[in-house]
Amino acid sequence: MRPWPASGTGGLRCAVLLALAGTAVLLPCRLADRNQTGLCKGLSLAWVPRGLPGGLRSLDLSYNKLREITAADLAGLTQLRSLDLGYNNISRIAPDAFLSNVLLEQLRLFNNSLALIPAPALRPLANLRWLDMSNNPYGSAALDGVFGALRRLRVLSMGGPLLRDVARGDLAALKDTALQKFAFKSASSLRRYEAGAFSWLNTTELWCDMALDGSAAVLPVLLRDLRGKPLDYLRFRNLFEFTYYQGAQDPFSGLAELRATKLVFYRGKFNENLLRLALLNVQRSRVRQLELVAIDFARSPQWNSSGVGVVAPRLDRLLLQDISNPDVLRYDWTFTWLSGVAALSIVNVNFNYVPCDAWGEMRSVELLDISRNRLEDAYIYNQRCHYRGVMPKLRDFVLANNRLQSLAGVASLTRTWPRLARLDLSHNALGGLQETCQWGPTLRWLALHHNRVTAATFGCLPTTLEYLDLSHSQLDRLDMGYFARSPRLRELLLSGNKIKFIPSEWSCSSLEVLAIDGNSFGVITRGSFINMPRLANLTAGNNPYHCTCDLYGFLRETRRRGRPRLGDWPHNWTCYHPEALLDTPVASYAPRPLECDVPALVAVAVASTAVAVAACAALCWKLEAGWYVRATYRLLRSKYRAGHAGAARRCLYHAFISYSRADAEWVRRELLRRLESAEPPYRLCIHERDFVPGRWIIDNIVENIENSAKVIFVLSRSFVDSEWCNYELYFAHQRAVGLGYQDVILVVKEPIDPRGLPRRFARLRKMLGSRTYLEWPREPGRQPFFWMQLRTNCNVSKMKEEEKKYILKKKKKEEKK
Repeated sequence: MRPWPASGTGGLRCAVLLALAGTAVLLPCRLADRNQTGLCKGLSLAWVPRGLPGGLRSLDLSYNKLREITAADLAGLTQLRSLDLGYNNISRIAPDAFLSNVLLEQLRLFNNSLALIPAPALRPLANLRWLDMSNNPYGSAALDGVFGALRRLRVLSMGGPLLRDVARGDLAALKDTALQKFAFKSASSLRRYEAGAFSWLNTTELWCDMALDGSAAVLPVLLRDLRGKPLDYLRFRNLFEFTYYQGAQDPFSGLAELRATKLVFYRGKFNENLLRLALLNVQRSRVRQLELVAIDFARSPQWNSSGVGVVAPRLDRLLLQDISNPDVLRYDWTFTWLSGVAALSIVNVNFNYVPCDAWGEMRSVELLDISRNRLEDAYIYNQRCHYRGVMPKLRDFVLANNRLQSLAGVASLTRTWPRLARLDLSHNALGGLQETCQWGPTLRWLALHHNRVTAATFGCLPTTLEYLDLSHSQLDRLDMGYFARSPRLRELLLSGNKIKFIPSEWSCSSLEVLAIDGNSFGVITRGSFINMPRLANLTAGNNPYHCTCDLYGFLRETRRRGRPRLGDWPHNWTCYHPEALLDTPVASYAPRPLECDVPALVAVAVASTAVAVAACAALCWKLEAGWYVRATYRLLRSKYRAGHAGAARRCLYHAFISYSRADAEWVRRELLRRLESAEPPYRLCIHERDFVPGRWIIDNIVENIENSAKVIFVLSRSFVDSEWCNYELYFAHQRAVGLGYQDVILVVKEPIDPRGLPRRFARLRKMLGSRTYLEWPREPGRQPFFWMQLRTNCNVSKMKEEEKKYILKKKKKEEKK
């Protein structure tokens, strides 16, 4: 890359950089489709913006203030296919304006200020297929030979408000061009039309926007010029713009000689006589589709009654739309002209009732559309009319956008129509009445959206339906019984209602398509649609979903099975609950691995329980918990047997002596001799002498401990090794929980290290560490003091008094006996 010169061109370099930067920043148009579409519409631009991407394929410059298109304006747009310059103030287009745009296929110059047809500028556009240069103020319709070279042209619109004359050779350049559509606009009142002017045309559609108020004789001439042409569609706009036709001549003569099958009259003034003339010519022609749209209809001051009831054209379709005067329906005071119509549409004609005789005249109608009118219940169904035998061919009936409130009235009207299959009752006020309805057996399709449906309305719906639309009808709950009674229902639309929950018992065996989006429920589970085995398409977005395991399980099961297909997934599927997930897309909701996987959760729970049980078992084994369990069991069993044997005896002994077999000699020689020979003597209980033979050992231990005021433990190493001594210690501890530890006396015969005791002697270790105990002295001089302490701890006086009370009580019982 060559460097910029160091001097002399610094200012130029800055100017260029600023210009380039300014072009990028100040470009007013919005770019789309990867910079292939330029949107410059309505920006009040006075010139074509500079710096547009060279790869643009479409450019919209409409609704601006452009005055001129120069050679440089579009020079860099070599890939341009579509250019819209409509609604500007362009008065000049340079001859070489489109020289670089040879690929251009669509050009719109509508509603500008061109005083001449810009033929020189169009010369390079050999690929042009669509050209609209109408509504410009050029005064001549003569086309240059350039148009003969536009062989790919298929749609051409031309003319304007100043075009008053059409000469015979004006359109000669189009003689070899096979057009699909040709639109021609003239001044409000065409002054002159030369015979043969339209004879050059080869088009399948002809749109004539020309007013013939002062020159009605032009129309037959124009129609004769179209004889033999491939014309299929003929449309007149404002044929009589300011006055109603009062002439005696038939302006539509020649229509029967055309190939046209569709005729449209848009706007313009029609009276009875003109409409009759038009229909008579239609009846003789090939026209099978007739449209009267937005015409201004009025009764004729002098009505010609000679043709009353004679006009009855056979039409595949008749459209009457946006007509303020409903008298057009029986322009000749009868409805005979409707008798040959197969598809009849009467839309927005402001009629509010259907006379009885009208139904009988519509015997050929297969589709009847009377939407957007002012029909009410009593005016659509008159009990004085006879509806049996009428409408024998009707299959589709549209009553949308009226003022109906009674479903029963519509059912009574249509019950006897033998072929009725489709009924559109949308945009009314139906559903609010408690009614009983009887429908015909052929009805398969019913639209009730935008009404006032309640759960009670289901009792008035036909059960033969395959399609039912109840969308946007303020429905808050469903009647499950209706779906059980409707075995043919395949498609159900419930969008935009207020349904708060999906019943688990919802069963509809044939349903294939269900739309429940835009309601108020938040929970869907795996079982919500389990009773709809054929459900293939489900639309359920835009609901306040609870993002829980139920919803997650439903979506996972749907993905696994591949049905039903979620038509609006993932758009509009949003979490509403819990609060932490508010406005989160449902597709982003991912619970923890074990949160919603029940089998895995059960497996983990079982494994955890097993580990916990094993750990507890190991801990119990280490802490010798088995021994405590056995001891507690034996204690409870002994107390249970004692409770059944009779009331417990009072204290019979001053003390129960617990000792091991190795210490028995010391107990008999020292302990018993010292205490039982004392004054007063002590009654002591030892197992060798005082246990009752034949009884359970545990029973003897528990009973004698309970019948002793004190429990004396002779502690030695042999005591620690004796299991029975440990039982006695355990039972004494259980008794101490209720009576206090002051009744337990510890006599340490041999030194014992508490830290070396087994774990099951935890209580003994605790008592040795927290209670005062008596230690047997080896020195004879210290032994008298030991015996004195032992007798003091035995508390003889208290025992004596208790013994006296017990003996007196026992004697009284014996005396009573």
